[in-house]
Amino acid sequence: MGEPKAHANQGEIPIGKSDSMKGMELAGQDEVAVRSALLAWFRRHARPLPWRKSGDPYAVWVSEIMLQQTQVATVIPYYQRFLEAFPTLADLARAPLERVLEVWSGLGYYRRARHLHQAAKELVRSFAGKFPQDYEQIRSLPGIGDYTARAVLSIAFGLPYTLLDGNVARVLSRLAALRGNLHQRGFRRAVEAHLERMLSRRSPGNFNQALMELGQTVCLPRAPRCGACPVQTWCRGYKTGRLHLYPQPRPRRAAESHYLAAAILRRGPGVAMVRGLGEGLLDDLWNFPSAFGRSREEALSSLRHTLADFGFPTLTLDDSIAELHHGITHRSIRVHAYRVEISSLPRKSGLQWCAISTLKQAAISQLARKIAERVL
Repeated sequence: MGEPKAHANQGEIPIGKSDSMKGMELAGQDEVAVRSALLAWFRRHARPLPWRKSGDPYAVWVSEIMLQQTQVATVIPYYQRFLEAFPTLADLARAPLERVLEVWSGLGYYRRARHLHQAAKELVRSFAGKFPQDYEQIRSLPGIGDYTARAVLSIAFGLPYTLLDGNVARVLSRLAALRGNLHQRGFRRAVEAHLERMLSRRSPGNFNQALMELGQTVCLPRAPRCGACPVQTWCRGYKTGRLHLYPQPRPRRAAESHYLAAAILRRGPGVAMVRGLGEGLLDDLWNFPSAFGRSREEALSSLRHTLADFGFPTLTLDDSIAELHHGITHRSIRVHAYRVEISSLPRKSGLQWCAISTLKQAAISQLARKIAERVL
């Protein structure tokens, strides 16, 4: 079976033999030995993660989506709660989006939940509620990229697809002493070549999980536990005594400073909420009416205009009742909250009343949750 490749983005930095190719390919017999040692180690030391108890493609898919940019320990309780609420793909497809977002609330990156819901509906509509075993068909589903498609195909269906993420790249970089990082085309191709040759055709799912497990628990970015590593014998990075060189870090994007003014519009036991935060952020979640600015004054001025658009042209915003910081991707946000008592909501304002007592269970953003804890 020919395997689709992940293509590098046009903006990636080219890298030549003087950099990532300084490493030497592992000999064929070494690759066989590494594969055998990895699989034997995984059989003995694999963590009893809840999604490993079932080969159900649905469970594998949900876990892989949740694990995107999120630590395993953080995911476990959310995964268990999600599967309790939606035990089958059909249950997820039938559920209202609001309920899905409520169960997901607190895990972050909420677009993942919306895509899960959309893909479940598409699977029911076009695939009789079952995951296809075809790469292109799986990739056609909302929110499923190259990595997730390969994970489902290899782990749930035992098909010979490799997986490449940061943990796997670190292990292979150290094993073969490959310089560079995943955002460089030459480095990525060198790692992919090793993976293709090393992949266990009999147990591709276990092989992929073994490499990830090794990177998550032993071959750590800092202070790797080399004494517990099943492939230390073949590790060229270890032999050089310079593990810190493999892989090289990606240049970090500087955080952008933003100001946000948030209005706490109260009426008795309720507060007014709106979908989204503005600037395309958190569109699926409830937030306090807010506005961004390059300074505190500009954010406050923008908030006044926003409230006027909602039907409140004359609200007085006094001094802020709380100040806090929040991070969203590369944004560092300084938030000022302003409380105003109101008697009613204008018709067709786009705002929604939410009882303060139900905020903890509602599909509100982590930022709104943080503001509520401070001011309500």
